[in-house]
Amino acid sequence: MNDPDTSPLSAAASDVRMATFQLARRLRAERAVDTMSDAQFAVLATLKIHGPHTLGELAARDRVSAPSMNRTVNGLEESGYLTRTTDDADRRKVNIAVTDAGRAVVVETVRRRDAWLEQVLGALGTDDRGTLAAAAALMREIATR
Repeated sequence: MNDPDTSPLSAAASDVRMATFQLARRLRAERAVDTMSDAQFAVLATLKIHGPHTLGELAARDRVSAPSMNRTVNGLEESGYLTRTTDDADRRKVNIAVTDAGRAVVVETVRRRDAWLEQVLGALGTDDRGTLAAAAALMREIATR
């Protein structure tokens, strides 16, 4: 940054933010289903990792409105990636769960993303890979604050 009013800390924050967004965008491009949105993939991944959720729980987790989440879930349901079932204990409650097809999308997408990242990391030297490993640990720590 050449802005004289920008402090070194501000410039570093901006650089980290932009690099994080660029890497995230590049990783998101590695997906098993090209037509699936990032929001749809996030729902499938959440259900795979954390198990069935209600629509309200999914909306709260992703910090979106219930109507917005309903549209996302409807699209995934129509594609056969998740199911809605009435809760046995509380018939007013509907549980949303990932199907085997949805689970396969998550597994394949994660595999593709990891493979791409492994390939680009393999082109780096040992010192650079060590620097990135240390940065990853710091980024995880920062994300929990």
